[in-house]
Amino acid sequence: MAALGIVVALLVWMATLLLISIWKHIYSSWQLPPGPFPLPIVGNIFQLEFKNIPKSFTRLAERFGPVFTLYLGSRRFVVLHGYKAVKEVLLDYRNEFSGRGEIPAFRVHQDKGIIFNNGPTWQDTRRFSLATLRDFGMGKQSNEQRIQREAQLLLGALRKTHGQPFDPTFVIGFAPYNVISDILFHRRVDYNDKTALRMLSLFNENFYLLSTPWIQLYNNFSGYIRYLPGSHRKLMKNVSEIKEYALEGVKDHQKSLEASCPRDFTDVMLMEMEKEKHSTDPVYTLDNIAVTVADLLFAGTETTSTTLRYGLLILMKYPEVEEKLHEEIDRVIGPSRIPAIRDRLDMPYLDAVVHEIQRFIDIVPSNLFHEATRDTVFRGYVIPKGTVIIPTLDSLLYDSQEFPEPEKFKPEHFLNENGKFKYSDHFKPFSAGKRVCVGEGLARMELFLFLASILQHFNLKSPVDPMDIDLSPIAIGFAKIPPHYRLCVIPRSQV
Repeated sequence: MAALGIVVALLVWMATLLLISIWKHIYSSWQLPPGPFPLPIVGNIFQLEFKNIPKSFTRLAERFGPVFTLYLGSRRFVVLHGYKAVKEVLLDYRNEFSGRGEIPAFRVHQDKGIIFNNGPTWQDTRRFSLATLRDFGMGKQSNEQRIQREAQLLLGALRKTHGQPFDPTFVIGFAPYNVISDILFHRRVDYNDKTALRMLSLFNENFYLLSTPWIQLYNNFSGYIRYLPGSHRKLMKNVSEIKEYALEGVKDHQKSLEASCPRDFTDVMLMEMEKEKHSTDPVYTLDNIAVTVADLLFAGTETTSTTLRYGLLILMKYPEVEEKLHEEIDRVIGPSRIPAIRDRLDMPYLDAVVHEIQRFIDIVPSNLFHEATRDTVFRGYVIPKGTVIIPTLDSLLYDSQEFPEPEKFKPEHFLNENGKFKYSDHFKPFSAGKRVCVGEGLARMELFLFLASILQHFNLKSPVDPMDIDLSPIAIGFAKIPPHYRLCVIPRSQV
């Protein structure tokens, strides 16, 4: 009888929990966008395929429309799907949805830096960082020269492969790493530097781990999972190591700082910290500067490196595209002149290929989480303060109305009938609005100049038949991760 009483009590407790959950959901969501009904504790976890959450969002948008609500545990999400809804949220409601949704894997960065900062310092930190980056050449000729110099060193590293198959991950990665390192620390390293290689390895591993199903679960159920064994522990350890590397660099700069002659981004941030030394609530602390530097180092290296690596794989898959690029490069630049950003105006095909690579690989499909900064009426719905907002970027980049056959790699998506470059407002791989990627101008310049330089001097050769190359990502989550591969670069002078 005692056992029966316990069972009955448990059933009553579960039924009560369910009724409370239903009541709370109905009471709190009557003005929210539509969406699937959430279960107690887990929410809508069974409506999502954690190996491909963007695909789940597309399926749910077909059912509930371009604006819908989801719950993961007790955490409320509003997902925007499609050009009109995403653009409206990012631009027309840029203030109301400018917060940053929490990503527990980066807890040590919480309320500091640029990318994951949702605290009171984020706007000041971002604004000052952008101004300082511009002062050190972001989007200017001095940055172009910095990239051109690094491109020549990248070509030297590629020549050392002697036409043999190699994994391009770190060889390619060193180029954007050195560009951003020069801006942040006024230094670059050789392509065999062990410390830099360690950082590149951590960036690469983190980008992959962030895109695995386990980390998707962890970022939404960290309260339950944090004490369990799993890859979230490895990821957070990596994040802490990167932050410590950045902090050491900041402290080294602090020892040799000369306020009359700032050498780089870090020096300027330290000078701003010195101005605030008597403030009771400073913005620019050592910790905030270190996280800002770590943010820029990670984002400025890994996204560009991954895009270039994925792009080279695509070009091996489609040798006819590479052939057209060689023809345009030979005609406009020739075999010896260093490519310049001004060449982009005369090279519509390369410009289109760079854009199509970014569209096709869809590197951050679901964007970074935004957050409602206040209760907001959007399209007749009331979205409460603190709601996580997901403006999906893949819904723009894979819009079949704008890009016919979006699942196919077609540079023609960005060319008009006369072969001239065609702009598309759907092209937003860097997001838009108040949280747009701070390094967009740098990344655009790097992708064009590095790719032009590589193809000016080398033919790409796959160790396998191009027909057998699989372009499918090995993980889809925070990012889309390209498959591992090897390639050969053959000097064009030998062809």
